[in-house]
Amino acid sequence: MAKTIFHPADQRGHANHGWLDTYHSFSFAGWYDPSKVHFGVLRVLNDDTVAGGSGFGKHPHDNMEIITIVLEGKLEHRDTMGHTQTISPGEVQVMSAGTGLQHSEYNHERNIAVKLFQIWIFPEERNIAPRYDQALFGTDGRKGRLQQVVSPAGSDEPGLKIHQQARIYRTELTTGSALTYHVVRPGNGVYVMSVEGLATVGGQTLDRRDAVGIYDTDSVNITAISDCELLVLEVPMN
Repeated sequence: MAKTIFHPADQRGHANHGWLDTYHSFSFAGWYDPSKVHFGVLRVLNDDTVAGGSGFGKHPHDNMEIITIVLEGKLEHRDTMGHTQTISPGEVQVMSAGTGLQHSEYNHERNIAVKLFQIWIFPEERNIAPRYDQALFGTDGRKGRLQQVVSPAGSDEPGLKIHQQARIYRTELTTGSALTYHVVRPGNGVYVMSVEGLATVGGQTLDRRDAVGIYDTDSVNITAISDCELLVLEVPMN
């Protein structure tokens, strides 16, 4: 029988540093909840708002698959691999930190905040060579269906590649519409967050920024109670 873990939006970690207003689905920085350290290999799901003219200075990462999804505004990325890129709404960035790198993320707009999700996933293999990729995924590709934006390296599936047997999708559903997510890799779990709107996922009602983790199942039923946008992640549980 499927097992579920419900993560209400109002029980996430929260820190407001002025320049950064951030919510943590899993233990991060100064916020620790022993029941919310990770969901399988999903280690971080941060919901960040970066004020105009502010950002994260150069900082290091290693042995982590880092995915950034920009919802509003524009984020400039610079790294020690030589990339200087702007990430705009609808774009997804993946960065395999591997043996180690440093990067900075900055909002150069003075009067417009950047809103984004940053996701960290443990890699399948440690100490790989760092790599970077980025692509735009249009809204038409997720209306009424699952739009795959991340997939495992070496697969022929759509989406940007990461070094893990994990998949990330976005979808936008209209009121009353439904779809079923079929787990691709047996034993993986599925973590779903409502970005906006109301939906029922695996029998659990989700409001804005609520999330549910479901595992020991081969499919998850999703029904839109209102017009909604969802983030769907399939990840190994060990």
